[in-house]
Amino acid sequence: MRAIDPSQHDPNDIYKLMIGVIVPRPIAFVSSLDLAGVRNLAPFSYFTGCSTNPPVVCFCTSVRNGPRPYKDTLHNVRATGEFVVNIVSEEIAEQMNMTSAEVPPEVDEFELSGLTPLASDLVKPPRVAESKVQMECRLRQIIDVSDKPGGGKLVLGEVLRFHIQDALLDGYKIDADQLRAIGRMGGPTYTRTRDRFAMQRPK
Repeated sequence: MRAIDPSQHDPNDIYKLMIGVIVPRPIAFVSSLDLAGVRNLAPFSYFTGCSTNPPVVCFCTSVRNGPRPYKDTLHNVRATGEFVVNIVSEEIAEQMNMTSAEVPPEVDEFELSGLTPLASDLVKPPRVAESKVQMECRLRQIIDVSDKPGGGKLVLGEVLRFHIQDALLDGYKIDADQLRAIGRMGGPTYTRTRDRFAMQRPK
């Protein structure tokens, strides 16, 4: 087994290692608004839940090289304190991928992808109508993990409202076969969530 000291390697190579072993990763499809009301839509695969009381989700946006090191999503969330996390199902995978393109801040990714903005109940950013689950969030905290290229900004948001298609719900359980969520692997590879197995937790 090979031991790798990350301090002795290029951060781009460490990135490849991390996205190759931290798999599969769910995708936060985040919609936000800037102060002028321009809509933004972007996917983030460093994403998970971190609290249920209150319900809090988090995603991480990376620091990039070049004149625009921080993504528009981060600027928008810092400025407005609001965002929506939309879950990506197989049916909208292609449209989600379109929004990962590097475009100027004034470009509306809803228009770019052909996805439909849907008014939220409690926050200003719209939801993605085609998404089967949407979570309206209010910013709780941004943790500056690192300002170096390849570093990260961890965004935590309290879920103020869940929107879930009726067909997915059995009480409070989600039907994974109906949700058809996708996950991110290494490089340009994604995975479906159809092949599953169950294990009961020991008592």
